[in-house]
Amino acid sequence: MTLRWIVRTLSEICVTVGGLIVLFVVYLLFWTGIRADSAMDGEIGKLQHQWSSSPATGPGSDPAAGEPTPAPRPRRYVSGGSFAVMYIPRLGADWAKPVLEGTGTDVLKRGLGHYARTARLGEVGNFSVAGHRRTYGDPFKDFPRLRPGDAVVLTDGTTWFTYRIDNRPYTTLPGDIGVIDPVPRKSGFNGPGRYLTLTTCEPEWGHSHRLIAWAHLDSTQPVAQGRPSALTS
Repeated sequence: MTLRWIVRTLSEICVTVGGLIVLFVVYLLFWTGIRADSAMDGEIGKLQHQWSSSPATGPGSDPAAGEPTPAPRPRRYVSGGSFAVMYIPRLGADWAKPVLEGTGTDVLKRGLGHYARTARLGEVGNFSVAGHRRTYGDPFKDFPRLRPGDAVVLTDGTTWFTYRIDNRPYTTLPGDIGVIDPVPRKSGFNGPGRYLTLTTCEPEWGHSHRLIAWAHLDSTQPVAQGRPSALTS
């Protein structure tokens, strides 16, 4: 009788634990993705509303005849706030993610995160960005598909910045912070330039390593001139 009770109790515990594991997996795979997708769409929507209601005038604008060309108003990078949208055609025709300032846990639940100590978008130095590989919308799920020559396009509402990938994803350890140096180590870049670094976790469902992709700024154009060719071809 006692043995039967023990077996039944253990069976019930196993069933309960199994159910909790299933619920946790469902939470990781689906619910965090639904919430993150909604949060990212919301951030992009806020940016587009902000840009349309108070557009900053960028290079190449066409002011009325006789009026001086106004200087562009720089976008502020507020901790935890979004300031740009990134597009990577290789990862899908509709792939678009907001870029926020900082790389804290709460920030990466709402989009990609800019390493605060690195260069600003389009400036000399290394504009470095992190994103989840899995969970919270899986923004960099297909990161290993990136190839040299692929376009990474960003806009801050004033200017389009088109970067070009220079390497197949490189694997390193989380402590290798040299990958986001102004001239990133092991990138092959020989001196100062306008660079982009993308980072995510490796393996796909782990975080023991990091995948790194480096890019250089290939071209810029004012938003007023329309979308860049990398997004229309």
